[in-house]
Amino acid sequence: MKPVTMADVARKAQVSKSTVSQYLNKRYDYMSEQTKVRVEEAIKELGYQPNIVARSLKQKSTKTIGVIVANILHTFSTEVSRAIEDVCHGEDFHTIICNADDDPVKEKRYIEMLRAKQVDGLIVFPTGDNRDLYKKMLDEQYPLVFLDRSVPDIPASSIMLNNEKAIELAVDHFVQKGHERIAIMTTSFIDKVTPRYERVEGYKKALRNRNIEVNEEYIQCVDPEIIPLTLKLMLALSTPPDCIIAGNDFVLKEILRFSKQESLSIPEDLSVIGIDDVPYASFYNPSITTVAQPTFKMGKMAAELLLDKIKKKQVQDDQSEYRFEPKLMVRESVK
Repeated sequence: MKPVTMADVARKAQVSKSTVSQYLNKRYDYMSEQTKVRVEEAIKELGYQPNIVARSLKQKSTKTIGVIVANILHTFSTEVSRAIEDVCHGEDFHTIICNADDDPVKEKRYIEMLRAKQVDGLIVFPTGDNRDLYKKMLDEQYPLVFLDRSVPDIPASSIMLNNEKAIELAVDHFVQKGHERIAIMTTSFIDKVTPRYERVEGYKKALRNRNIEVNEEYIQCVDPEIIPLTLKLMLALSTPPDCIIAGNDFVLKEILRFSKQESLSIPEDLSVIGIDDVPYASFYNPSITTVAQPTFKMGKMAAELLLDKIKKKQVQDDQSEYRFEPKLMVRESVK
């Protein structure tokens, strides 16, 4: 069948092509209600679908952004992506969400693919290993926002948590409850992935500020598959920790699974605080104390910042880093 064109719609509605174009672009200022109804009915009757590619070439905008998350399985990634999509939907922008799995090669392919599709801008949870590519985008004045992480010497706008404060809240809560043998576990931070690195450094700083000796055996940054073995070895030390900070939601899940398998009681045998307020934290038995990130606020700001860059065609802004404050959610997992 011959595709339905804008000219066909114009003839059916007895209006000009420019009127149909104005209707499609939601410019109704000089259009009567009767005309709007005629165009709308003609589009429905003929089954007209606008040529998005042609429109984007003409307008020099695809009304689409790309979001490249580090790992879509993390609660943080899912909630932030939802907030981004909400904002974009309200502004008539589409979102394409890609999962890089913290793999620089995969991230590079997604950046190149999305740019080939001419998306108007990118929100990236950067791996940190594609520095030349990030720099090239900024040099080309391409709209780019980093989320959850920053990359040294790459002046892209970054939306981040105050990670040191998050760990300080956890350490303070443990200390107030009488704990000093405090451990921290996070996934490995090759290339100093910002949140993981900052949380470990914040942990050391928080202990020193409270005159608690930093025990390197209590600091574990490991690949996910060896978390159970690492926990087993750490808890078998001659002086094992009596509490632990889970550096992200994935580590928390592994600690809870290990505790169940080893018949450890929380908080009697091991007190636990997780970074990221996972959905099950409030109804797990016992309920889990967490440090919450304002995920929806962070996603909302990332989207608003990127759309502002796209509309103003101004990539750089006065502030390169935006930090959000965490909140301690006190529950039952600390003795």
